[in-house]
Amino acid sequence: MARKKTRYPVVDLFAGPGGLGEGFSSYLEDDAQPRFESVAAIERDRYSHETLLLRHFFREFRHGEAPDDYYRYLAGDIERDELFEKHPEEYRSALDSAICLSLGPDNHARVRKLIDNKLSGAKKWALVGGPPCQAYSLVGRSRMARDPEFEQDERHFLYREYLKIIADHRPPVFVMENVKGLLSAQVDGEPVVSRIIADLQKPKEAINGTKNGLGYRLYSLSEAEAVDGETDPRLFLVKAEEFGVPQARHRMFILGIRNDLDVRPSRLKAHEAPTVRQTIGKLPAIRSGVSREADSAERWQEEIASLSGMSIGPQLNGAPYAKAVASEIKVQLKAVNQNALPRSSVTYLKERRSNHQALHDMRDDRLKTLSSHEARAHMASDLRRYMYAAVFASVTRTSPKLADFPPILLPDHRNVEEGRQGKMFSDRFRVQLADEVSTTVTSHISKDGHYFIHYDPLQCRSLTVREAARLQTFPDNYKFEGPRTSQYHQVGNAVPPYLARQIAAVVAELLDRIGEET
Repeated sequence: MARKKTRYPVVDLFAGPGGLGEGFSSYLEDDAQPRFESVAAIERDRYSHETLLLRHFFREFRHGEAPDDYYRYLAGDIERDELFEKHPEEYRSALDSAICLSLGPDNHARVRKLIDNKLSGAKKWALVGGPPCQAYSLVGRSRMARDPEFEQDERHFLYREYLKIIADHRPPVFVMENVKGLLSAQVDGEPVVSRIIADLQKPKEAINGTKNGLGYRLYSLSEAEAVDGETDPRLFLVKAEEFGVPQARHRMFILGIRNDLDVRPSRLKAHEAPTVRQTIGKLPAIRSGVSREADSAERWQEEIASLSGMSIGPQLNGAPYAKAVASEIKVQLKAVNQNALPRSSVTYLKERRSNHQALHDMRDDRLKTLSSHEARAHMASDLRRYMYAAVFASVTRTSPKLADFPPILLPDHRNVEEGRQGKMFSDRFRVQLADEVSTTVTSHISKDGHYFIHYDPLQCRSLTVREAARLQTFPDNYKFEGPRTSQYHQVGNAVPPYLARQIAAVVAELLDRIGEET
């Protein structure tokens, strides 16, 4: 009889809605027993924490044995409070592990005691998480570059809160995640990433100058090359699409192993990712809404139908795709006039389970109601641009640049001409191509949908929260709490659970090989 393996505690910092924690908690043994238990997941944002708390409640039940009441809550048949009241013991346990708390100097003593209590003397455990990344992201830096206080932004230095917890608790293994923009971010003219790498190798010295021998060897999850001394930080970059995630998401993952432990990690194993169509194509078709005026199916049809009088073909100035695009627009407009789709759908359609593990694990056969699948409303002029862009993409297999738009559909923006010349924002309207992986799902999806246009011209809209969540590999029974804008933000900032699960397998193997003398 095979020996049952140890279930390891995991502490998740800056947990967001729980993508990393979901990956670790969903890494199961053959008998469906989880290898990790999220004993503490700390997040300060209210709505992200509500999402996190609900998922911790869900995981209080054995795999596949969540109560019917959970599904009734997803269907809107009972309120959240009633769900928790019906299962008080599991709710209390979830409250105990999903913690709404800000990491910072004011809470150092509280956090240290909390983590000590949660670990209960465990020697073999993992610390995971990543500081908020807006100040490191390329978009965030471009927006804050004119702010004289940018270089003192607290988000540059929140990694030191992560560092302090390493110094206080000496985890045998940690995984720190952050955005690709960290590679080029600078503070006071110095690369932020070089400072972080040096500090992670000697955390106690970095925090208080104590040279007590606590140190960590740092490893890449995607490269075989050893990471020593003055290393190229690009070694830490993980391209999620190379590991089965249907999204070109490039993030830094730094795996640290305490110096006194004689183990080395394996690498993630590359495998093919599903396409956008394979990932979201079976979700119910819905239409966008019309903003700034009363929305109705008829109004939506009228606004899109006005494309027929805009002489799209001649305005494309003999481009090789002009005839095909103009012809396909006529086909799509006819279909729009014949059938107006609903704005949202809660119907959880029966799907044949995919053989791809990422898609297979999204499904839940007990689920009857689809959550967060409601289209946003857009200006009428943008609806026509979305229709054109999606048709262009279906014909050419590429997303259009501004130079590919007919003049009549160009937005009335001050910098549109620079965009047409390829100088800036030339891809202002970006279609997620059906037969490729998606572009990076970012928190910017919460602000507008121009970079996340659905490939189906008939739907004429940006992606829903549920579609974005699928591209991030969240299960369909994972409910995001809060207003829709917050839901988008949570999804965009999360670590894909399917990628996190593969990282969990690497960490579990490491912990299995570490002796009990740690």
